[in-house]
Amino acid sequence: MGDSSSDSFLKKNLKEFKEFWAERFPFTDVYSRFINRQESLPSWSESDVNEFIASDSVHGPILKTTREAANIALAGSAIGAVSTAGLAWKYSRSLHGAGLAFLGGGVFGWTFGQEIANHWYQLYRLDTMAAQVKFMEWWEKKCQRRS
Repeated sequence: MGDSSSDSFLKKNLKEFKEFWAERFPFTDVYSRFINRQESLPSWSESDVNEFIASDSVHGPILKTTREAANIALAGSAIGAVSTAGLAWKYSRSLHGAGLAFLGGGVFGWTFGQEIANHWYQLYRLDTMAAQVKFMEWWEKKCQRRS
């Protein structure tokens, strides 16, 4: 039935399992205070982001580089989606096949574009999560001052 030693063993292993994955995916803790708000933050514009980039000499350039990398990933996604869908349509004339190729090519293109941008801009040397959190904190304070 319920052996207490096996229950404690399972609880211990479950705790270790959670800690293991929490160390590898810290964004769940970092972003939770922005995601789990009672009242969501208003949307920001490109000018708001540029204002933050200009005002924060440490995290601003990192955020700018991160946004440039996202644009490369977006371009990779568009190229991957269109090219694979085009090839699928050319050789199969199957609408559902071309649609699936479009989706798959978009995902692959985004991933490939993100990897290229990661190495091009050397994002692995930057703490992009800290820059994004600083922006969110800055935006939160700015919105509180407005109201």
